[in-house]
Amino acid sequence: MIHSIELIDFLAHHDTKLEFNNDATVFVGQNGAGKSSIIDAITFSLFGSHMRKNNKSLIRRGANKALVKVEFSANGKKYRTVRQIDAKGTLTAQFLEKNGEEFLPIAEGERKQFGESMTNEVEKVLGMNFEKLKIASIVQQGELNSIIKAKPKEFKELLNTIIGIDRLDVAVESMKEVLKEFRKDTQNKHGFDDTQIELLENKMSEFENEILNSKPKIGELEQEKKTTEIEISQIEQEIEKDSMKESQLVELKNQKEELVSYAKDAIKKIQKEVMEEERKVNECKDCFSIVSEKEEIELEISKLNLELSAIMKDVDEYGKKKIRFEEQSEFANRLELRDGKCPVCDSKVDHLNPLFQKEHVEEEIKTLSEKLIQLEEKKLELENLIQEKTDRLRKAENADVKLKTHNISNETELEQIAETVKEKIKKIKEIPITINSGQLLEASTIDTHAKMKYEKILQIEKTTSGFNQEQFLAKKNELANNRQRLREIDQEFGAVSNRIENAQKQLEKNRSSLDELHKVRKYVIELENIQKNVYSIDGTVAKSLRSWALEIISEKASEYLEKLNTKIQRISLSQKTRDVNITCYARSTMLELESLSGGEQVSIALSLRLGMAHLLGSSNLNFMILDEPTTHLDSERRKALVEVLSQLANIRGENASMQFIIISHDAEIFEDSSVENIYKFESAIDGTVVSLL
Repeated sequence: MIHSIELIDFLAHHDTKLEFNNDATVFVGQNGAGKSSIIDAITFSLFGSHMRKNNKSLIRRGANKALVKVEFSANGKKYRTVRQIDAKGTLTAQFLEKNGEEFLPIAEGERKQFGESMTNEVEKVLGMNFEKLKIASIVQQGELNSIIKAKPKEFKELLNTIIGIDRLDVAVESMKEVLKEFRKDTQNKHGFDDTQIELLENKMSEFENEILNSKPKIGELEQEKKTTEIEISQIEQEIEKDSMKESQLVELKNQKEELVSYAKDAIKKIQKEVMEEERKVNECKDCFSIVSEKEEIELEISKLNLELSAIMKDVDEYGKKKIRFEEQSEFANRLELRDGKCPVCDSKVDHLNPLFQKEHVEEEIKTLSEKLIQLEEKKLELENLIQEKTDRLRKAENADVKLKTHNISNETELEQIAETVKEKIKKIKEIPITINSGQLLEASTIDTHAKMKYEKILQIEKTTSGFNQEQFLAKKNELANNRQRLREIDQEFGAVSNRIENAQKQLEKNRSSLDELHKVRKYVIELENIQKNVYSIDGTVAKSLRSWALEIISEKASEYLEKLNTKIQRISLSQKTRDVNITCYARSTMLELESLSGGEQVSIALSLRLGMAHLLGSSNLNFMILDEPTTHLDSERRKALVEVLSQLANIRGENASMQFIIISHDAEIFEDSSVENIYKFESAIDGTVVSLL
């Protein structure tokens, strides 16, 4: 039951509060006065839903928010729902329960991602959602007779929704999910589910065939293994006898390679020694004759140096004399006799001192110059001779250094070295330039070490005589192949054994799983039978519920039709496979709906609605809203409808009272009715004005 509604800036209402009785409440007024807004207010407050375009359209023009508060009772308890929306579209919601004299919040908001939903809590209390309330309890303007215009299949779906049979679909889906999870658990546990029993049986047949086919292979592998092991033992004994000779052959090969390598190195060494000693002989062969002249050359250089020193001294003296005479020559030029008189004392003289005679002085200068030229020539000759002797001395010194460097003290030693070089060259010429394993005899002549290695090679060749290396290698190859085959046999044997063992384990496991799956299949068949017969919307239970509901609705609708004073005394609802049909009777005559007048069709529609309302009489919110229910009814039937609604609203019984909210623009039809709670709605500038008549 709805007890009160409060609207603040909601649609056309600025500040409206309405109180409701337990029977019928009527809203009257002209179109557009805000009567139908009450329907949107109720559904918005309860479920956050309405029949307008969007939430913002609920806010009254000029206001910045809208609020609706509804108080109602259900299951013997009183509740309050409050919802508000602002101009930004922000919603707030609160669901409260009355405890004593106070209302305490039990749910807030619509943050469903956090598990918070006031609407869900309201739906739990009422046992229905917005869609179901709209179908069962709200008859919109012009939709009263839509129930009889619906197709048989649509009527059946409406009936299923009203009596809750549509929730069987939820149960069916839940059972499907249960079966799915059950099969998933079975699949996880056994690897198969009840739909795969035949597949499992085929798998078991494959395992049995694999065991049957693998056992002969085991016997074949065991026999081949014994034969191969015997062959391996025989070959190993033969190889063991010849393994010593094989080792000696390896040693023989190494010895030959070592001798060849040693011979090559020795030849290179001899060649290097020959080159060194040849160079030594060539460098020293003329050194002794040069060294023997060293003392004589040193003595000659000493004498030449003494002679050069004397000449240098003469050059110095003659040079000084020449300078003095050159100075005397300048003076003699100024002392020339003039008229037989001395140029100094002006006395008469016959001649001057020769030292002061110009001719004499010039003659002396000429003589000295010639002497100096001779001395310079002699000096140059001595210097060249000294340089020549010095060069010969340097060669003698170098020759002495070479002899000392090569540690040769006399010509006999040098001759011995030259003889040794000749012998080594002769030996090298007797040995091939390139030595290989076929020239070991020649290589053995290099030295005693080579000869010793050659003798050891001859001894090993004698010991290994008659040994066939190719046959020995063939036996070793045969042994390796047999051992490889033995490993392959062991691997094949292990693989076949594992297949047999795994197949046996799988058989044991699958036998157990198969027994379980047969039990599962029986259980699933039972569940499917329950799903088909109990929970299916067309199953036995659903059919029984619809039959019961159709019988109740038919009975109550017929009672209401009698009160509406129509020619139709009885209405019958019956179900077929997928449809629900409506049949009308006037006494014993069956009437077609299409043959009835508009008013009679509306009366039938109202009776069916009231019959459905009676069926919902035990629901948690027992009320019905009729929006303009008198449309298409004549005045007589309008009054009859009002009388029926009044009588219905006045019915009292255990949990049987029904609350009606009637919206109409025909105020006059309620003047003589027993309805006391009548509100008049009028449009005003500041919002709808509501007054109690």
